[in-house]
Amino acid sequence: MGDWVIEEGIAAGSWGSVYAARYSPRRPIREGADDEAFRPQSAALKFLPTGTLTTRHLQHLEDMVSRELRVHESLTHPRLIRTFQSLVIDDPARPRLDGAVVVVMERAADSLANLLHRCGTAPLTNGAGLLEQICEGLTHMHGAGWVHGDLKPQNVLVMEDGSARLADFGLAAELDGTHAYLPPAGSPDYVPPERWTEELGEHGTAVRTTADIWAFGVTAHQVLSGRMPFPGATGAARAAAAAAYASGAGELRLAHSLSEGWRALIEDCLQPDHERRARHDAASLLARVAVLKTGADEDENLGVRPQRRAQRSAPRRLLLGIAGLITAGLVAAAAVLAADSGQDRSDTSPPIPTEYRPDLLRTGTGIPPMYRKLIVQAGTACDAEGVSPALIAAMLKVESNFDPALRDPAKDEFGIARWTPRVLQFHAPNSPPDAAFSPAVAIPAVGRMLCWLSPRLQGDFKDDRALVLAAAYRTSATTVNNADGIPALQRTYVEKVKLYMGRYTPAKPS
Repeated sequence: MGDWVIEEGIAAGSWGSVYAARYSPRRPIREGADDEAFRPQSAALKFLPTGTLTTRHLQHLEDMVSRELRVHESLTHPRLIRTFQSLVIDDPARPRLDGAVVVVMERAADSLANLLHRCGTAPLTNGAGLLEQICEGLTHMHGAGWVHGDLKPQNVLVMEDGSARLADFGLAAELDGTHAYLPPAGSPDYVPPERWTEELGEHGTAVRTTADIWAFGVTAHQVLSGRMPFPGATGAARAAAAAAYASGAGELRLAHSLSEGWRALIEDCLQPDHERRARHDAASLLARVAVLKTGADEDENLGVRPQRRAQRSAPRRLLLGIAGLITAGLVAAAAVLAADSGQDRSDTSPPIPTEYRPDLLRTGTGIPPMYRKLIVQAGTACDAEGVSPALIAAMLKVESNFDPALRDPAKDEFGIARWTPRVLQFHAPNSPPDAAFSPAVAIPAVGRMLCWLSPRLQGDFKDDRALVLAAAYRTSATTVNNADGIPALQRTYVEKVKLYMGRYTPAKPS
């Protein structure tokens, strides 16, 4: 098929089959050819045949193929399976294959469904880590304006290094305002109750990002307990139990083995209607999963909804804060912060805004909409001098141009804020050795880093405090203090930050 030699079959479903393949170009590769440089030596080829289908099924398949290709063309992220090319078979002598679309994708080692099957009724090893990565993929899709539409363990692939990728985007849909539209399809176990009551319109049935949140809650319960959250011997029976729960005629009975923090998160994902699930978007869930993964949910207050949290002592708050810093990659500051844990900073921190604030970050300036709320939260996480949403936005622009998939192996820097994985791995051995931290983790970490750096900058600097902070972020507080301001080698970087900070700072009312 093209430059690919088909090997063994991997999987087969209702709408296609997947085969392993190796790269064997039919023509010599010109040295330095850009179009060949990214090709892997092995891949998975997904065949979507057309010749044996009825007209109605053919139209449905064409729609699914179109959706899948649009996702691959529009979205790139370490937690989404990569597509290298798409091909069409031209072979009139074989009606079953002629006209079939073939999608050439990354080859995975396994699927989450297979891992769950092999574990039986036991929790999945490293389940929390896989859930974090699934949530990273959802956060990126939702932030870019897409609904996955068919999230389930079968559509979560596991790579050779044990990391997870979202796959199978045949039911993915781009949001049009608050809704997207899908054909009336889906797996009963993972479809939210309201999906079955939505009217079928001209464009299909309406779907929202909260449908993925429901599916994530079901998946999380499976991964952490080894069983489905709703009773029943079949998917249809379990869907009926979920519908009864949503109507108030049944109860949500989660596994007793779940810790308090995970139980609260899954309950939030499985709220019985869209409106209540909408209070918990993928980005906020990701932040909670990142903390719960550390095992800190043994503290009954961590990960539980805000109204159920008890007031903590200052040392306890700071110790839990350190866990968050390590999870976010802010490990360079953790040891010093622990030594300074007797100082109570919590009372001076302003409340984190729940919405994007145009009075804190100027609109219409090219900041990607899916990152604005995170940037405002990071820039208002403390009242340290110089820290602001505009500064953080400017730094992210200069660091990566807001690219979450940035890779700079020469400098060992990755992701939207150019974190260095080996630094994180030194303090958190279970972290991936070479991964771009998701924006939901990296952007808050930038805010925490600046909040930690600001009180450590000593002296009356002639430069703007915010710009001195930017220089310290790229070097250290000690380097900036010794230079009595911005070091010469950081001047170019800081000038760029200054330029964009001016663009992103809201104009003062006259």
